[in-house]
Amino acid sequence: MIASGLNKLPKVQHYYRNLLLAATRAVERFDVSKYDLVLSSSTALAKGVITHSNQHHIAYMHSTTRYAWDLTHDYLATIKGPLAPLRRLIPHEMMHRYRVWDMRTVSSIDHFIANSRFTRERIWKFYRREAEVIYPPVDIDKFQPGAKPREAFYLTLSRLVPYKQIPLMIEAFAGPPERQLVVIGNGPDLGKIQRMAPANVTILGYQATEVVIDYLQRCRAFIFAAQEDFGIAPVEAQACGTPVIAFDGGGTAETIRGLNRSQPSGVHFDQQTASSLRRAIAQFEEAEGSISGANCRAQAERFSSRRFHTQLVGHVLELTQTASRQTRTPA
Repeated sequence: MIASGLNKLPKVQHYYRNLLLAATRAVERFDVSKYDLVLSSSTALAKGVITHSNQHHIAYMHSTTRYAWDLTHDYLATIKGPLAPLRRLIPHEMMHRYRVWDMRTVSSIDHFIANSRFTRERIWKFYRREAEVIYPPVDIDKFQPGAKPREAFYLTLSRLVPYKQIPLMIEAFAGPPERQLVVIGNGPDLGKIQRMAPANVTILGYQATEVVIDYLQRCRAFIFAAQEDFGIAPVEAQACGTPVIAFDGGGTAETIRGLNRSQPSGVHFDQQTASSLRRAIAQFEEAEGSISGANCRAQAERFSSRRFHTQLVGHVLELTQTASRQTRTPA
């Protein structure tokens, strides 16, 4: 792997978010001119690599940059305090300049691939470009159903940041004490979440992968309340044979088979509110017998690494062969 010079800055992991505009320049300094095909994997920056007219650039998009487009005001609202209006000026200007750069990159990309239908819609909304959907790979071989019996607790696994909606889950579990929720993950909101958690909510913080898999194999169901472009964790849970209770928006609308479909693998809730989640949990408990571990595993296998490799290679070959035919001078 070749990294940019920004990686050499001292303690850059603590302030890299402030280097967004510097990162756009760093991406442009990568020289890929000797390659016939450039395949970028991007949420914000990689698609901005500079290519020449004879190169084919295919951008695999995991998201359009949420904090610079539709979530800009949500992001700025997290900056609080007496000087908040002043402190918001710099990131507001930074996002504006990033959006100008971001739109510059779009015209140099020959084809877009989206990691979900939700991302495809966002690409069209902000870039007005079509995209093929190829779901990303999930390591379902690592996440397998366990031999231990299921226990009564519910589980969520997440980075503890505002858009993941962990406080919403805690509020939903603040009622019946017999329902137990375990939260695994770390992030800037850890202290806040620990302070608001009632006795029936256990905050474990960061845990190793082996511990995560053990909890996924033993929990009653996995809960996911964020609106993600795809969402890897719900698929990993299903790979362990675990039902998922998820917000019916973003990628989980595509990766979870709800009760209205054959061979369901979970339950959806339609609003990011505690009351909507509580209703979904009650619905799950009533219909739990119709959601088998085998159905969950079968659904997860739709997103395997093998399937991803086959689809991606096939699509890239098709695109490059079509481009070759279209640019060939007739004999």
